Amino acid sequence: LAFAAFAQDRVVKGRVTDPATGEGLPGVSVFIENTTTGTVTNSDGTFEIRVSKGSVLVFKSVGLLTQRVTIDEQASLNISMAPDIKELGEIVVTGYGEAVIREKLVGAIATVKSDSYKDIPVVSIDQALQGQAPGVQVSLSSGTPGGGIKINIRGNTSINASNRPLFIVDGIQVEDGALTTRSFGNQDDNALSTINPNDIESIEVLKDASAKAIYGTRGANGVVIVTTKRGKKDSPTRFNVDFQRGITDVTKKLDLLNSTELLTLQREAVINAGQDPDLLGLIPGVTDAIDTDWLDEVLRQGNYEQYQISAQGGGNKTTYYVSANYRGEEGVQLNNRFDRYTGTFNLNHQATNKLSFGLNVQLAYTTNRRVKSDNFLDGVYSGALRSIPYYAPFDEFGNIIGPNDAGYAGFPNFNPVGQAILPRFLTYTTKILAGLNVEYKIVDNLKFRTQFSVDYNDVDEDQFEPTTTAIGGFLFPNGYGVYSTSNATRVLNASTLTYANTFAEKHNVSALVGAEFQNRRFTQASVEGQDFPNDQLTYITSAATVNAGTSFEVDNGLVSYFFNVKYDFNEKYLFEATARTDASSRFGEDRRYGFFPSVSLGWRISEEAFFDNIEFIDELKLRASYGLTGNERIDNFAFLATWGAASYGARSGVSPSSLDNPELQWERTAELNIGLDVALLKGRVAFSLDYYTNKTTELLFAEQLPLTTGFGSVLGNIGEISNQGIELGLNTVNLDLENGFQWTTNFNISRNVNEVVSLATDEPQFFGYALTPTSTHIIQVGAPLGSFYGLEFLGVDPATGDAIYNDLNGDGTINDQDAKIIGNAQPDFIGGITNRFTFKGFDLSIFFQFSSGNQLINGVKEGLLDGGNTILDNNQLQEALERWQKPGDITDVPRYEAGNVPNSFFSSRFVEDASFLRLKNITLGYSFSDKLLKKTKVIKSAPYFISPAPIS
Repeated sequence: LAFAAFAQDRVVKGRVTDPATGEGLPGVSVFIENTTTGTVTNSDGTFEIRVSKGSVLVFKSVGLLTQRVTIDEQASLNISMAPDIKELGEIVVTGYGEAVIREKLVGAIATVKSDSYKDIPVVSIDQALQGQAPGVQVSLSSGTPGGGIKINIRGNTSINASNRPLFIVDGIQVEDGALTTRSFGNQDDNALSTINPNDIESIEVLKDASAKAIYGTRGANGVVIVTTKRGKKDSPTRFNVDFQRGITDVTKKLDLLNSTELLTLQREAVINAGQDPDLLGLIPGVTDAIDTDWLDEVLRQGNYEQYQISAQGGGNKTTYYVSANYRGEEGVQLNNRFDRYTGTFNLNHQATNKLSFGLNVQLAYTTNRRVKSDNFLDGVYSGALRSIPYYAPFDEFGNIIGPNDAGYAGFPNFNPVGQAILPRFLTYTTKILAGLNVEYKIVDNLKFRTQFSVDYNDVDEDQFEPTTTAIGGFLFPNGYGVYSTSNATRVLNASTLTYANTFAEKHNVSALVGAEFQNRRFTQASVEGQDFPNDQLTYITSAATVNAGTSFEVDNGLVSYFFNVKYDFNEKYLFEATARTDASSRFGEDRRYGFFPSVSLGWRISEEAFFDNIEFIDELKLRASYGLTGNERIDNFAFLATWGAASYGARSGVSPSSLDNPELQWERTAELNIGLDVALLKGRVAFSLDYYTNKTTELLFAEQLPLTTGFGSVLGNIGEISNQGIELGLNTVNLDLENGFQWTTNFNISRNVNEVVSLATDEPQFFGYALTPTSTHIIQVGAPLGSFYGLEFLGVDPATGDAIYNDLNGDGTINDQDAKIIGNAQPDFIGGITNRFTFKGFDLSIFFQFSSGNQLINGVKEGLLDGGNTILDNNQLQEALERWQKPGDITDVPRYEAGNVPNSFFSSRFVEDASFLRLKNITLGYSFSDKLLKKTKVIKSAPYFISPAPIS
């Protein structure tokens, strides 16, 4: 009899899918009713389980309607699980590819779907996050296409180390920030602009320790997990063609003086200084005979175009996605252009019931024709702002006037038109991002996965400045050239073992253990040349003088072991714990290892019996987490004492370059997060509210040393920084009428308070440059990072026209001793709001982004509202016409007097409110009816959209 009963058992295989998309649903509990026997579906929704005839299989998952199937003679099952309208489940990708139903999530994770930005002409992943996720602040370092972008999640956690989050694309850590070695006034390129946003399916932003502790030393600044598009099983090939064209324009141009206005102002300043303006050549009718609008000369209407074709589909065992894309963007500054060519191929194949593998390959090639930025001394835009309007860019024959030609204004008033057109600043970037993963099911509920990946980035930079430019004709006569090449290659292997099971129908357990090994190799070489025979021979081989040749190679590695376990009781009480150990070559032997744990709890209050009669609340979940993360993103081998080449008495040798610090260790951030998730009125209203407090200790900072030691500082762990804040994400269905009209809103807002808690000394640290005080920025205990330091401006003396400053120490003299904190760059609130309206195929989306309370130093105003220091060399703002001219005048602009430096001291006069409300995007589209689309068999939709320039 025992043998007969055993013979009736058999293996039933199947797949659980989403009825709307046909995609497999991972993590669904499959168990025999009234037993402890069960399993969970794999990443593609497949499962296997041994059952006997007459048994009832239960399929259960948060957010989906539970199904029961009685087993008769079936050998396979195909189950479609529709969403539970009460729970509205959503799958979220967490660390190392784990998929979790959002209702079972206990970490603070924001999701940005491709629909949120697909019609916004963003060039990179980080741009796509702007205004889309609470707690995420994105700002551009320049307006140039393909230019650098700063991204910050829940505030700055470091001073010396990087504050950028970790970016993971399909399980591969990718380069972010700048790839080029040539920086023009902090204007860099953006490594993430080599990745095509159109190939992305979703972006997950991991914000608290529960979510990101599994990334250990790299998680302190947050983690951005990017999942690219995949094919779908049992789906015919679908082709998608995307074509975009648009224009870009300058939102607002500064109002500058014309020739006559500036000449009048210069004459007044010279006369006030007791000099004769006629002797300086400042003669009305002669000097101001030319009137050049330099901004019009260097700016233009830009344009962009983008073309993409992609195909996706799959059969029973194999799915695929392939795409090709071209994007070209012409910047608003002359001679500035960015071109990108990308190709993507994603393949997943189920080789056997136990073995599957996937291949992800992304190729990119970009060309970036750069121009020097507005922060650079001889930048194009900054030069146009400063240039005197009574000089011309061209001579009477239409040739660009150079520094050695008659009529040249003289340095620094070089010809910005020539600086835009004549130099060659070309950057060529090749990127290969590839990963191969293999997954093997050892037994039911237990699988092994390993991934080998590489991120290869090769950059060539070609610079030449001819004799007709400021550098090639003034600083380095007879031309100046630089050629450099660099390569950053990261090789990574990550292997995981995962287990998932359900016991007694109510105890759901999953665990992951893994190891990761990675190595990053960076090489760079460059050479400079000058004294070229002419402006047609432009490469270093033609230079008479070749100098400043450099080359180096540096490697660093990271070895990691990690563990994660999740448990929930009846999908009501949730628990998760994570631990990771990292060893980095960037730290000394005794400080190489770091341990980073986290623990989190969740309580789905709405699943309690006492909640059954509260019908208007669909979901109510309380969650909390605490953990440690780290930051190891500093220079390589900073713990070592280094030596460098030196010369003494015309003899070459070596000398110490830096002191060693074998005790140098990780920055550690302790993070506490408390969150509340609520869904109301059958999904009409849903919001998440999070409060967090973080403290970073062992802060990496340069500790000052007496110069008698031979060194000014040594890098050490000598400070603390805290961040605390609150975040709200809200989704509402405002109208959903029977005639098909629907109005939905997505809104997010967040506030972060940053503070420097301690440093090695209570003495503040100063940096930046000004005439008085000698610094513009300060790092001080009790103040936030990004604090501005200067004099407090009290107005203009109506009797004399001189600036009045607060004499803090009362000594009757205005100097550095009277400076204080006069503002900071930290915003009070940031956020975004999207309203979407749909009606019978029409779709209208309006997206606003906002920031409130942040301040900035108006460096343009500081340089172009300067009546004493630079009035004879620079143009001035229209605001200069409001200057003090005679006793009794009431104004905030001091009198103009050549050589009167105190009137231009750095003060709160140049600190301004930088709050904004910006219309980021308006999209209007129309999707054709299914009946028409079935006839074409190809076209999915045909949207038309409008993307305006930012309005601030």
